[in-house]
Amino acid sequence: MKTIGYLIQKEFKQIFRNKGMLPIIFILPIIQLLILSNAATYEVKDIKFGYIDADRSSSSRALIEKFRSSTYFNLLAPYSSYAEANSGMLEGKVNVIMEIPNNFERQLVNNEKTSIGLTVDAIDGAAAGVETAYIQQIVQEFNQSIALKSAVSKNRSGFAGLITIIPSYWYNITLDYKTFMVPGILVLLVTMITLFLSGMNIVREKEIGTLEQINVTPIKKSQFIIGKLFPFWIIGLGLLSIGLVLAKLIFDIPLLGSLGILYFYTAIYILVILGIGLFISNFTETQQQAMFIAWFFIVIFILMSGLFTPIESMPKWAQLITTFNPIRYFVEVVRMVMLKGAGFSDILPQLWKTFAYAILVNGLAVYSYKKVN
Repeated sequence: MKTIGYLIQKEFKQIFRNKGMLPIIFILPIIQLLILSNAATYEVKDIKFGYIDADRSSSSRALIEKFRSSTYFNLLAPYSSYAEANSGMLEGKVNVIMEIPNNFERQLVNNEKTSIGLTVDAIDGAAAGVETAYIQQIVQEFNQSIALKSAVSKNRSGFAGLITIIPSYWYNITLDYKTFMVPGILVLLVTMITLFLSGMNIVREKEIGTLEQINVTPIKKSQFIIGKLFPFWIIGLGLLSIGLVLAKLIFDIPLLGSLGILYFYTAIYILVILGIGLFISNFTETQQQAMFIAWFFIVIFILMSGLFTPIESMPKWAQLITTFNPIRYFVEVVRMVMLKGAGFSDILPQLWKTFAYAILVNGLAVYSYKKVN
């Protein structure tokens, strides 16, 4: 144990002596959490909304006013013709064009079917889908208000025949996207920093030649690996602590579950990432090689973790691959514990898989590490 203690002490001194590494460990994660949590969002706002009102009636003006009062749309001046509106979309001046036909109000009053034209700039398909959903919601509210007025005017005993939906939002009452994204960004930072640092640190020993000197000492392989990786295990937990504090103070993200459960799972998860870093370092000779290989895997893991894209929306073969992605389970556990208040029994499936992953990856990493005895 003394030998491991000396190695750990040596690693901490080496880490804090490196002035270039300290900002990477402590400053950059904070900046990334603040920027990414505000920038990474599926919300679409300030939608440039143009319209052509061929009816010019009180009903058409009421519908337009619905869009004007929405916080998502930036209502532009009306277009006089569809050709003019189309030219505006071609130049990027407008994202959505709504065309209200003639006899719009008359058809509504007579309970006839009517329709409005909608043209959406769909170069960004995801944004176009969100914009369409916003528009459908506003039109549906307008339809309900028209139907209610029609029912009252015909004296139908006050019964409008409408079904009113009263939604109840669990776990994210305000529908704030930051509540969804911040825990995921926290997972991203803990993963990236620990993986890059653990991988490059050992390779750096190769570059400067100190690894060969350590290899010929009587230090055992297990002692060297524990002493080398333990500081980054501590740093990973420290990054989690910093992230949780920032998530609460700046973004007011709740922590409904047990802090102990979250740290316990994270401690096992970091072992997986450290094992991957050690495994990469065993087959690379320079820090640049280690960085490129680590970045290759981390991009795949992140994009297929459910952090940005729902796993349920992926093809079946991609969903199968995600079962081997450790980041997926960390994202699920952090969101479950922080937002749902999940207990130990709730995260057992993810815990067992992560634990098995840690044993497998570290076993391969230790086996592939060559030390001259």
